[in-house]
Amino acid sequence: QVQFVESGGGVVQPGGSLRLSCAPSGFTLDHHAVGWFRQAPGKGREGVSCIRLFDNTTYYTDSVKGRFTISRDNPKNTITLQMNSLKPEDTAVYYCTIDPPEYCSGTYYYRPPFAAWGQGTQVTVSS
Repeated sequence: QVQFVESGGGVVQPGGSLRLSCAPSGFTLDHHAVGWFRQAPGKGREGVSCIRLFDNTTYYTDSVKGRFTISRDNPKNTITLQMNSLKPEDTAVYYCTIDPPEYCSGTYYYRPPFAAWGQGTQVTVSS
């Protein structure tokens, strides 16, 4: 059973940085796509970034390009999201995701029906 435990969220001023991480268990990392979704207050979930591990294909939603970077630590199977130049509109609960690779490409990222979600980690960007 895949489990998600996200960490690294917090409160930061605009222009600041945070580094989110999770160490999913219950799967073979190299045969999946991993990434991050977020859900802002009162809004639906949005795919932020993903990486297809077997060929390193990455996706970033337009609003975070140039500011966020997704990466993996293979020995520890850790997934990270480095977030720089944070803006108030980045405020959301961020979720670590693991899915079949066909859901992550260079141009789109979504989750299959009935996908599991972890608890998420809160990111608040405020003056």
